[in-house]
Amino acid sequence: MRPLNHWLFKTEPGCFSFDDLKQRPDMTEPWDGVRNYQARNFLRDTIKQRDLVLFYHSNIPEPAIVGIAQVVREGYPDTTARDPNAEHFDPKSSPENPIWYMVDVRFVKPLITPVTLEQIKCNPLLADMPLVKRSRLSIQPVTPDQWNVILAMGETPFP
Repeated sequence: MRPLNHWLFKTEPGCFSFDDLKQRPDMTEPWDGVRNYQARNFLRDTIKQRDLVLFYHSNIPEPAIVGIAQVVREGYPDTTARDPNAEHFDPKSSPENPIWYMVDVRFVKPLITPVTLEQIKCNPLLADMPLVKRSRLSIQPVTPDQWNVILAMGETPFP
């Protein structure tokens, strides 16, 4: 069995929050609407079923990692790209040339203590995280060591 990869997924809680994920049927939701090619490539090519996700709330007064999710379905074409009524419609996307991809994620558990962006920036063990380097990517890789540091900061044992 391959080792699990770790990721950070950013979302604005006004659009979709960790609590929203918990309220979905089976606590599962497609992670759609990503319109950045590097993030798309992660979704399409690299993120695999069972990979673990740090759920990050952005664009709020105190951005923070608030929970853990798990990928339950690997990359598949993002149907919102072909829906002219969807916010993330892309007329260039088609069934033959889907362009954009999504994965399905399932709620696992909240962090006991959310880990704020400020706390992450102040921790020298996390200095190499893309998040600290001001990456605007909504999907970012996280090393196993970074994962463990974040969970320790969030006082959240896992599994």
